[in-house]
Amino acid sequence: MVGDGRLQKHTLVTLSEVIPGLIIGIIIALPLGYLLAKSQLANKLISPYLIASQAIPVIAIAPLLTIWVTSTYWSRVLVAVIVVFFPILVNIIAGLRAVPPEMYELMVSLRATRWQIFQKLEIPAALPIVLAGLKVGATLSVIGALVGEFVQPKTAGLGFMLITARFQFKTDLVFVVLFTLAAMALVMYAMVALLERRVLRWQQQR
Repeated sequence: MVGDGRLQKHTLVTLSEVIPGLIIGIIIALPLGYLLAKSQLANKLISPYLIASQAIPVIAIAPLLTIWVTSTYWSRVLVAVIVVFFPILVNIIAGLRAVPPEMYELMVSLRATRWQIFQKLEIPAALPIVLAGLKVGATLSVIGALVGEFVQPKTAGLGFMLITARFQFKTDLVFVVLFTLAAMALVMYAMVALLERRVLRWQQQR
């Protein structure tokens, strides 16, 4: 299974779920995180439900997604989204709340517009913490996709490969899959870390 190219095939299937899961999680977390950081009302109304949702194991939600989402592929991606969403959201909120109040006062005294405050103050100040959250989310996206594949194994993905190896008592193949998953998580982390270095370097040069 490893030498005939099937490992690469299953790896690409899982990767095709990991990357969209991470991207969609970021797209959802960014505006919601900004809303919760800036609006006390929204924070009071929404945050308790978000926190309570984290007490529900993803493995318990995943089977429901297979019922609600008829597409096997998108149900797997959605599990990855759920896993990466909350850590990224928390870091976005923390990053925005870390902006010193006196900096806001300075921007207001300079008659900066709301867009200028967002662009010149909030983004640069929050960026390091937000990018740290993205690194966590990048590694968790692999776990999310794997959980989705456990629930919806079908015939493709590293999750399917792991289940097959386990039932066939192929311990060597189990370790190969685990090593591949670890390598995938490291690559995802390294990509975000590289993005972090370049963005922060560009920010310092401005």
